[in-house]
Amino acid sequence: MSLKENINANRLPQHVAIIMDGNGRWAKARNMERSAGHVEGVNTVRQITEAASELGVKYLTLYTFSTENWNRPQDEVDALMHLIVIAIERETPDLIKNNVRLTMIGDFSRMPAEAYERLCQCGRDTAHCTGLTLCLALSYSARWEITEACRQIAQKIANGQLTVNDICDDTISAHLTTNTFPDPDLLIRTGGEMRISNFMLWQIAYSEIYVTDTYWPDFSKECFYQAIIDFQSRERRFGKTSEQVK
Repeated sequence: MSLKENINANRLPQHVAIIMDGNGRWAKARNMERSAGHVEGVNTVRQITEAASELGVKYLTLYTFSTENWNRPQDEVDALMHLIVIAIERETPDLIKNNVRLTMIGDFSRMPAEAYERLCQCGRDTAHCTGLTLCLALSYSARWEITEACRQIAQKIANGQLTVNDICDDTISAHLTTNTFPDPDLLIRTGGEMRISNFMLWQIAYSEIYVTDTYWPDFSKECFYQAIIDFQSRERRFGKTSEQVK
């Protein structure tokens, strides 16, 4: 019996964010090139997107390429950019078929213009979809995002649109790239590393964190279901006591 049968459909996380780690180590363990791990990781993206959509999760954000990843060897960066674009274009018809909307967050000024435009076209092609929103964090870092939010707020203060006393948590959230999304309820990290890696630092303040040693290419639908079940077993107190929550 699939673990899916044990999931409470009334207690699903609305937004799941995933740090997809372990592609290179997966390939190395098999004496393969790192690029083979990235290719296999694309298949996992398809499976987990399907699983999230079938369950009824509303938002799925995947840490696809960080600003720090630009520091990797150029041939790996080029291969990754090409793979991401080709994979998303290939999957777009199925995204539409499954009512999945594609969007992106990140510092797109650093992306190759052609790759960015082709991904934007995929976003436009799925803009009418009303089911799961699949968000790719591309050329993304949380510190960059928060810095940009501060710049925007400072400019509005300089223009007289805001005052210093207007600034609150909601003001910051409204100027982040995720301002149309709810904060993640669940953050999943594959590959076993116990760190956040500059991902959605503001938004995950109260996210439940689930870390698995499983490398991303091996992270199956059943693994995703297990993460959801683990999430549902937790008591989310948001600073309150158990008695207050109950």
